[in-house]
Amino acid sequence: MKKTLLLAAACMAFAATACSHLAETQDSALQKKQNMEKVCAFLKDAGHYFIATVDGDQPRVRPFGTIHIYDGRLYVQTGKKKNVSKQLGKNGKVELCALKDDTWIRVSGTLVNDDSVEAKASLLDAYPSLKDMYSAEDENTQVLYFTNGLATIYSFTADPVELPF
Repeated sequence: MKKTLLLAAACMAFAATACSHLAETQDSALQKKQNMEKVCAFLKDAGHYFIATVDGDQPRVRPFGTIHIYDGRLYVQTGKKKNVSKQLGKNGKVELCALKDDTWIRVSGTLVNDDSVEAKASLLDAYPSLKDMYSAEDENTQVLYFTNGLATIYSFTADPVELPF
């Protein structure tokens, strides 16, 4: 009887720990989703951002304007014929920066290619003006999503705010 009670108590303690861990994991996932939405909104409000890649040992920076959330991931879009695509194919690590009023954001992470027609179509639907140059079915359209994303929002009047996503 004593062993049964001890076993029951151990099972209840394990279940409580597992439930607590599950709740923390869900809270973390919700926080990352909310952070991603904040990052996306900031970049859309800014209108354009500058994305930095590496070309050998030379940094390369250019303006981008597409930013989109699809299937729980933050996406950008480019053309596979462009140098930026070739650079990302060799090294997906990027950093981007945008300025809005007196606040700016820096976003770092790794961009991963997504060849799915659904992801391409979703992004192009969000930016219909691009449909004159790109198609979800063509061989040139490239959409990439962030992994290990970390955004930091800065201003001259407040402490930096980190937003992992």
